[in-house]
Amino acid sequence: MIAEVGAFALILALAVSLAQVGLSVAARIRRSPVLAAAGEGAALVAFLGVLVAFAALMHAFVTSDFSVANVAANSHSEKPLLYRVAGTWGSHEGSMLLWCLALTGFGAMVALPRSLPSGLKALTVAVQGLLGVVFLAYTVFASNPLSRLNPAPVEGRSLNPLLQDPALAFHPPFLYAGYVGMSVVFSLAAAALIEGRVDAAWARWVRPWALAAWSMLTVGITLGAFWAYYELGWGGWWFWDPVENASFMPWLVAAALLHSAIVTEKRGALPGWTVFLALAAFSFSMLGAFLVRSGVLTSVHAFAVDPTRGVLLLMILGVSAGAGFALFAWRAPSLAQGGVFAPVSRESALVLNNILLAAATATVLLGTLFPLIREAATGEAISVGPPYFNLTFTPLMAALLILLPAGPLLAWKRGDARGVMQRLWIAALIAVAVGLATLLLVSPRHAWGAAGVALGGWLTAGALAEILERVRAFRAPAAESLRRLIGLPRGAWGMTLAHLGLGVFVLGAVFETSWKVEAAETLPIGGALDAGAYHVVLQGIQPVEGPNYDAERAQLAVTRNGAPICAPAPERRFYPAGGQTTSEVGICYQGMSHVYVVLGERREGQGEPVWLVRAYWNPWASLIFIGPAIMAIGGLVSLSDRRLRLGVGRRKEQPA
Repeated sequence: MIAEVGAFALILALAVSLAQVGLSVAARIRRSPVLAAAGEGAALVAFLGVLVAFAALMHAFVTSDFSVANVAANSHSEKPLLYRVAGTWGSHEGSMLLWCLALTGFGAMVALPRSLPSGLKALTVAVQGLLGVVFLAYTVFASNPLSRLNPAPVEGRSLNPLLQDPALAFHPPFLYAGYVGMSVVFSLAAAALIEGRVDAAWARWVRPWALAAWSMLTVGITLGAFWAYYELGWGGWWFWDPVENASFMPWLVAAALLHSAIVTEKRGALPGWTVFLALAAFSFSMLGAFLVRSGVLTSVHAFAVDPTRGVLLLMILGVSAGAGFALFAWRAPSLAQGGVFAPVSRESALVLNNILLAAATATVLLGTLFPLIREAATGEAISVGPPYFNLTFTPLMAALLILLPAGPLLAWKRGDARGVMQRLWIAALIAVAVGLATLLLVSPRHAWGAAGVALGGWLTAGALAEILERVRAFRAPAAESLRRLIGLPRGAWGMTLAHLGLGVFVLGAVFETSWKVEAAETLPIGGALDAGAYHVVLQGIQPVEGPNYDAERAQLAVTRNGAPICAPAPERRFYPAGGQTTSEVGICYQGMSHVYVVLGERREGQGEPVWLVRAYWNPWASLIFIGPAIMAIGGLVSLSDRRLRLGVGRRKEQPA
């Protein structure tokens, strides 16, 4: 009965979303506050309807109601409670319901009382409702998560064991909050184009939504990378998998949008480009939904292999993005061009930032879609991997990161390049010293690695130099500098934290990729192998019975120069419900570095069993995940700035 209530609530949400569109459009045409309030109320009711449907699906998973087809296909009665809850969004149907929950939730937030002009708000609520209609209709008619089975099976088929992990349980909600958060930016852009009003006030309204979505997307991507690092057992954290790229492209576009919106807000410049990025951010999110769910990609991250539903998603992408960009093509020529600025200015630095981010996004898009286009055209399957991205994406980002510390120190309209370099000379000296020390002391053969370390040092030192410049450190009395430090707005702290986190990430990524050590051998009990300075001994294998799996757990001893370091216990698990085998890695944390050990399959040696053991030394690997966490915290700190949350006061409306 509960599943039927949820299914009815989902259909009701679809109907109410249709009413939301009609009422909000009518409110804009008639300039009626009563109709506008009704449209906003419909947005809240639509969210409540999807919330009821989501709760009904979660109840079915928690109680193992295998009469629900989605539960029977993706759950099992022996699965731990956390993974039964996570199973709610662990399938194609459940993930689309989570998408609709986030979409209607953001629509309800837009409908809450705010300082938006009534006309712009009504159109934004209408566009958001229209997106809700499209995705709710897809979910109800093509991907219903609450459809029944008759007769119901006694037991379910269980969720993919790779997805039964705490990090991946929380990864989709954060990722979808970022993906679907871009829908508000899309709706604001479409509404502003219809109104013919893209100005500094509009950019100020857009920034909080873009910042919140970007922060959530940063957390989601980081959780996914961490899951891939310790769950998949290949020793890495990013492989340029097409589904990884599908989440990375909206992140890059959102980062460009955040910087472009600053120019539009502060100087009234680049309004057309900012609107274009606002439309592109959610369009890339919809592209990601298509790639993950269409079956065109084979990936551990992919949800479905149903071409029919993939075609429907492609149609949704084409109609939604096509309508947005057609509106842009119609209205963009009439937008004001904004103020002029000198080649050396903060505006120019942000424009160059956007050019490089856009070019980097284009390279990722090409590397992701080219194999699909090539296979569709010729039938020949090819792959585009790290070598391509290292040659195209890395130089663009390196150029961007070199310029990044200088941007905040340049003045608006006309800057002083010489003055900026005088403020950054200590940061530059630190970067050169760090790079040379790495080259001479760590490994003279890794010149590019030393250059990357210097770049990370330049970013972190530059972020700190920017804060010191704001408080006039060493140029004003200590009491005055302290007063300035305490009085810094949260937006300034957030920007510094984001740039600092990026520098921390670069340091970790460069060290891990340049100086990583790997070793693999088949070992009997008592056998050993060396990974760099670490000696790994296989002391024994212990059988383990888990809640829904059987496993072999290795007992390992790791020493360095004869001194014991740690005793990792990697496992090789077998899940009887799905007949699948997975690896659980063992990680020893040595400061910021990791000794990473994977237990492979059992083999028969010469009269005794042996096991494949792979060991890695990943230097400074923790920084890879700490850096993005600092970036996300920076985004949330900026979002907490009262000036950004309050936005711009309501302008006086012209009488009808």
